Amino acid sequence: MKAYTLTMPDVRTTSVVFASPHSGRDYPWSFVRRSVLDERTLRSSEDAFVDTLFGRAPEHGAPFLAATYPRAWIDVNRSADELDPALIEGLTRKAHNPRVASGLGVVPRVVANGRAIYRGKMSRREADGRIRDVWQPWHDAISQLMKDSTTLFGEAVLVDCHSMPHEAIESLSHPRGRRPDIVLGDRFGAAASSEVVDRIEAAFASEGFRVARNAPFAGAYVTQHYGRPARGQHVVQIEIDRALYMNEQLIRPNGNFKSFVSQLERITAEIADIGRQSVPLAAE
Repeated sequence: MKAYTLTMPDVRTTSVVFASPHSGRDYPWSFVRRSVLDERTLRSSEDAFVDTLFGRAPEHGAPFLAATYPRAWIDVNRSADELDPALIEGLTRKAHNPRVASGLGVVPRVVANGRAIYRGKMSRREADGRIRDVWQPWHDAISQLMKDSTTLFGEAVLVDCHSMPHEAIESLSHPRGRRPDIVLGDRFGAAASSEVVDRIEAAFASEGFRVARNAPFAGAYVTQHYGRPARGQHVVQIEIDRALYMNEQLIRPNGNFKSFVSQLERITAEIADIGRQSVPLAAE
């Protein structure tokens, strides 16, 4: 099984690239059998259906990269060296890393709400194999797509597509008690120009969604690693409240799913337009 699916437009007309790193749902049977969790619980950290929400990006001239393996197996939104000594044999503890400490390293030890995936540890060889077979091909693809955008258009805009549990935003304080539907992460301006983020925010706001920035999600490894606005490389992470389109407990589309997909297609088209400017986006 390939590490990802890449759908290219008939004609590439925009510098924007869409990617969904956490919507993979091909769970190896050996993995499910080995886990102490059932498959539905394993899927709790999956960004279910995000690949469907943004899947029409190629119709608007943009490539769309989607993971096939699940986040519980390997997390491509982590650095390859974020290895968890509590899970992987033979590792010595390094400087404190809060993601690794919480069990959410490149090979996750837990799923949502801190539920352990395995009964014991795995070998370093197995962990390295997942990185080699899935993590590396994913990042090779991201790097090439951004390089191609820069060659064709003088810039690259990577839209990193995610969803967030509704409970992640339930406790947020927000003006007038209005919690966000969408959280955009740009590492507080370090990963993308304000022009790019403003236009993505406007695309969601035009469909009536409430948008916040960088809280509680500012972007992880992909945003930090690839976002270089001074070089014309912009990365924005999008987090969508799952309650808007799915039943989180059953991991099924809800009654709003069809209309939500239509809204997301209109938003996707507007975001793709960002990369059709005649001059490269201003670096900040």
